[in-house]
Amino acid sequence: MSEASSLGASMDGSEPQIGVESPTLSDLNSRADGRGVRKIRTLIEGFDDISHGGLPVGRTTLVSGTSGTGKTQMAVQFIYNGIIHFDEPGIFVTFEESPADIIKNAYSFGWDLQKLIDDGKLFILDASPDPEGQDIAGDFDLSALIERIQYAVRKYRAKRVSIDSVTAVFQQYDAAGVVRREIFRLVARLKQVGVTTIMSAERIEEYGPIARFGVEEFVSDNVLILRNALEGERRRRTIEILKLRGTTHMKGEFPFTMTNDGISIFPLGAMQLTQRSSNIRVSSGIPTLDEMCGGGFFKDSIILATGATGTGKTLLVSKFLQNAFLINERSILFAYEESRAQLSRNASSWGTDFEEMEARGLLKIICAYPESAGLEDHLQIMKREIATFKPSRIAIDSLSALARGVSNNAFRQFVIAVTGFAKQEEITGLFTNTTDQFMGSHSITESHISTITDTILLLQYVEIRGEMSRALNVFKMRGSWHDKGIREYVISDKGAEIKDSFRGFERIISGSPTRIAIDEKSELSRIVQGVQLMGPEDDL
Repeated sequence: MSEASSLGASMDGSEPQIGVESPTLSDLNSRADGRGVRKIRTLIEGFDDISHGGLPVGRTTLVSGTSGTGKTQMAVQFIYNGIIHFDEPGIFVTFEESPADIIKNAYSFGWDLQKLIDDGKLFILDASPDPEGQDIAGDFDLSALIERIQYAVRKYRAKRVSIDSVTAVFQQYDAAGVVRREIFRLVARLKQVGVTTIMSAERIEEYGPIARFGVEEFVSDNVLILRNALEGERRRRTIEILKLRGTTHMKGEFPFTMTNDGISIFPLGAMQLTQRSSNIRVSSGIPTLDEMCGGGFFKDSIILATGATGTGKTLLVSKFLQNAFLINERSILFAYEESRAQLSRNASSWGTDFEEMEARGLLKIICAYPESAGLEDHLQIMKREIATFKPSRIAIDSLSALARGVSNNAFRQFVIAVTGFAKQEEITGLFTNTTDQFMGSHSITESHISTITDTILLLQYVEIRGEMSRALNVFKMRGSWHDKGIREYVISDKGAEIKDSFRGFERIISGSPTRIAIDEKSELSRIVQGVQLMGPEDDL
């Protein structure tokens, strides 16, 4: 006989009054909306941001999603965080998995549920189907189960309850009216005893009906939808708050991933443009490029080097990282197209020793195939590595590799999250992007991310005098004067050499350079007139 089955035999008669709450840590850690709905923090990373403070206290939240979206994990994490961080005992009601399986699965995230059970902080009520075929609900009457849940709440003085999942109880019945009645009874009793509840439910389609029976969302105060939709060739998990009755929340879908610490949501819409702006300059590692940028890059800026393959973007990255090494600063290179050995070999041919930089503890190289994980997983890895290594500079080579097989919207959200985090940490970031066209005019990026970056370096091939040459132009630089010229960009054994502008030619960026005749006398006259028009302040 399970502990749940013998629960009624262990009553001691000392039951707290129903609906009367004594002050707890949840009261101190919940958000108050005036005299309206109070919220309890879940401490699920990102969720308290998009929900404007957590879940409404004393109410039931329906978490609906298809198989594999993370409903059970969210239900367990909600209970676990309440016990560990706020000393709030919890009840977990399982209709599908056995308590042993739940404990084992949770342990893989570092959550020792067995210890919490032994300490009297957690009780798992086993309502899973009887192996012999007997149904826990009997003749579709949940009265006995509701009484068992209510008694467990009183005995353990629980403040949080998770029910996983109600679909398992009702899936063999067709009467929607009866299902609605029984769920309503369950929700009403949970609200009566004053607990904050998460109740999971299955849905059939990612963007279909909210739940399987079509009534669950109407009897719940709050509704969360978890999705695991296939976008391109990858699945992408998102969470949407459909409603939080009586209070505010953020609208739309927000990406999330599963980490070793549980669910991690990326609240992109909650990001605020409050980062500080620095006037301090950092070197690109190439003196001529620093001059073209008015003295170098701004310390907390994001630089995008975009161009066709082979135009020298990775070379710019290597010099950028080498300069950090020379001034004894740390940097991280996230590489998604080349292996560590290949990167080191190429850098050494330009006079940059990545191996020495790593040996000195000033460089960390992280290589991975873009397809090895989803964008949210790559983002989580970046944030973790940055938080641990604490670099002053980061480089991503390249963004276009990460864009393969994902939607433009998902990719843009990823870039916003990366740039926002880097700016928040006051890190200088150099990102590369590969375009498809070798010559001629083209979009700076294919995913419209150019507006997110502060500086854009445009690299391209041009045909001059029957030969292929490389050209570099500082296309954009926020908050600073910069050279408007299109410079010749040469790669040698010394690295990058930026020469003079392609004088005597026009329409270089369009890919059809045309020689123009220069009237030196007229040009000199124009320059002299410009000098004469300058006032005394300009001379200074």
